[in-house]
Amino acid sequence: MKRLANIAASLFGKAVGVIFFLRLLIIPSTSSMTVGVVSQTVLFSSLGIYAAFYKKFPRKLRTIINAGFLTLLIFAGFLAIYGNVGTATFEENAVIVLGAGVSGERVSTPLARRLDVALYYFERNPDAYIVVCGGLGERATITEAEAMARYLYARGVPREKILLEDRSVSTIENLTFARDILEEHFSEGFGVVVVSNDFHMFRAVSMARRVGMDANHLGAPTPTRLLTENYLREMMAIVLFWVSNPA
Repeated sequence: MKRLANIAASLFGKAVGVIFFLRLLIIPSTSSMTVGVVSQTVLFSSLGIYAAFYKKFPRKLRTIINAGFLTLLIFAGFLAIYGNVGTATFEENAVIVLGAGVSGERVSTPLARRLDVALYYFERNPDAYIVVCGGLGERATITEAEAMARYLYARGVPREKILLEDRSVSTIENLTFARDILEEHFSEGFGVVVVSNDFHMFRAVSMARRVGMDANHLGAPTPTRLLTENYLREMMAIVLFWVSNPA
């Protein structure tokens, strides 16, 4: 019976290894080689090798590897929960929508989801301003802010309620420049809610606080096909943020 269990475990491990190997072959053909994609490739390669040759690894090494993978899962789970549990009161003065990809004049799917969350917020609080953030990207013919403003305007948001922050090239600049714009509009202070995709929400709020805004947040869902690469990239970005910006 024990021998049959070992054989079954071995076959399962090899099957998992084959699945991860096939996934590894698909990644380069469906995605450009960003940090997230490279990280995903390394992870799937490691998982495939580990699953296929599980019994070959020493027990202590298996314990260390298992602990590492468990840590990654817990970290990702924390980011997912944080990003999907919104804290908006719907009484804030403004919504800051952080920039993402624009191709030509078209917003990317992740960015469209952020904008849809901003629309949801605006429906519940039409007195709020919406600050759209982002300068000119490599694949864009207009700024991210302009593309976002057009998306919102086409869906019923009045132009006077949309404020463009069109100089930034990073999240920290998104938030810093958006803060400056809002300080001009609200000389006596303002409440703000930050909108980004769920994986990005924790770092975005941390950065907002670093630039002096006690921000609430609403997270937008991440497209399923982009989950792994975005969460892996974000976990590395958070560690780098902690190292370079100690409290």
